[in-house]
Parts: sequence; C-alpha cells; structure tokens
Amino acid sequence: MSDSYTENDVPDQRGRTALITGANTGIGYDTARVLAAQGARVLLACRDESRAEAAIKAIRDDQPDADVHWIALDLASLDSVASASREVLQEPRLDLLINNAGVMVPPKTKTLDGFELQFGVNHLGHFALTGQVLPLLLKHAKSRIVTVSSLAHRGGEIDYSDLQADTSYSRMKRYQMSKFANVLFTLGLQRRLSEVSSSAIAVACHPGGSNTELGRHLGPLRYLFLPLEILMNSSAEGALPTLRAATDPEVNGGDYYGPAGFGEFSRSAKKVLMAKHAYSLEAADRLWEVSEALTHVRFQFN
Repeated sequence: MSDSYTENDVPDQRGRTALITGANTGIGYDTARVLAAQGARVLLACRDESRAEAAIKAIRDDQPDADVHWIALDLASLDSVASASREVLQEPRLDLLINNAGVMVPPKTKTLDGFELQFGVNHLGHFALTGQVLPLLLKHAKSRIVTVSSLAHRGGEIDYSDLQADTSYSRMKRYQMSKFANVLFTLGLQRRLSEVSSSAIAVACHPGGSNTELGRHLGPLRYLFLPLEILMNSSAEGALPTLRAATDPEVNGGDYYGPAGFGEFSRSAKKVLMAKHAYSLEAADRLWEVSEALTHVRFQFN
C-alpha cells in the first residue's frame, strides 16, 4: 500500500450513498466534494441549513449533476440524532457513514442532554447516530463506518469519575478524551462486526494538523500555532486520510489512517498506529457499556 495518495486515487463511487456529519465546511466538505465527484450520493448531515445549502451550491457549481442533499443534524441533541436517523433510514441504501463533525476546546458547555459538549458531540452523538443507522448499513455488503479522531487522542483517557466535567474542566483534556473515545469506539465496533462475520468494517483516521474552523475556540492560543500553519494541511489535504479510510479497497477493519508526512502532521495519507493504550478491549468495552447507558441506543448486528 503506497504512502502516496491523492484525490485522484479515490475509486468510482457510483451507486453508493455516503452520510457525512459536519459536511458543510472544512474536512467534511472536502470529503463530500470528492465523493460526489466520484458519483456517490452524498448526504450532508449538519445543523445549519443555510451553510449546508451554501456547501451544496459550491459542490454543484463545480459538478452540476452532483447528487448532494442536506440532513438536519445537531449532534448535541439526541432527539435531533434520532430524527436525522429516521430520515436516513428512508434512503434505499447507505454504504458509508463518516463520523466527521467535531468541536474543539470550547468554553465549558453542556449538550441539550446534559453531556459535556466535546464528549457529547464528538463521541456520544456519533455513537447514537451509528447505532441507529446501522441496520441500513448492514443491508449492503462491504459498508464502512469511518470515525475521524485526532493526534490528540494519544494524550487521552476517559475520566469516569467526572464524565461530564461537573467537578473540573480542562478544555484540552476533554478534547483529548473525546478523541480517545473515537478510537475506542472504532475498535469496539469492529470487534462486534467481526463477531457476527459482517462484511461491514469500522475504521478510524485523523487529519494531522489542518487549518480549518475546528480551532475557532482556541482564542489567543491560536497565535501559538501560527508558526506551524505553513506546515499544516489545507482542509482538502486533511481530508485525504478520511477518503482513503472510506474508499481504499485494501483497508481492513480496525485500521487507522493519518497523514504520511513527518510526525503524521501533514501530507498525503497512509496507515498509521493508534496510541498503545487505545488497543485495550477492556477499555473499549467499558466505554461501549457507558455509551449505551447514556444514549439509550442499543446496536443491532443482525
């Protein structure tokens, strides 16, 4: 498997349907743009209708025949997740779910369901969405669930003693925790798919250092990253690990993709390794049980 990867390596996607969260901007938008260019029907799942429609217009300006549509989704609301899932289940098929949307280092905030915002949006919302659309994914062979994590997962751990940050709140630690949850979820999901001999696979990826709107809450700290911006991926480059994880026929369940450049910070896309402490079945199972209890979503694998 070559470390050299570009948008031109994405295979024909005609006849396939992809659901992408947070697809109105950044990496999600560029992922949607490329998949649509390769013929996929693409569902842009995001909160803001006007921004979604602007993204759809931009895609269609370049690709007039692009099959792209908006699904209203607010990952900070389990009711919204359930509503979006019901709409998706009306589709004739779903081949690809890309859990891309995320929030990074915001001020301390709770979701509508009382979850700490980063854990609630980045992990629990995607956990609930995946569980509710899984029956449609499993109807067709070789479907994929791709979850976008971060280099930050390496410093993450799940704080079960203060899961919703009621006692203390560190913006970065909570971001790391949510991204660590993304990789644990991927491995837990893949194990369950393998146990029922499903051809569907769960894969994770990360964009390295990408200059997108995700860092909008950094405030003055953003200036610390200015010297690195020359090395950062554009959102189009940052989308390459997602695109490879989603479409490369050589990808296996449980794989993890990131940039091919030094330190996995930028450039192209290749298979990489998660942090060592992520490869823990016990940790993945504990998070799975807690996530089911908090979201009231039970996965049906057959």
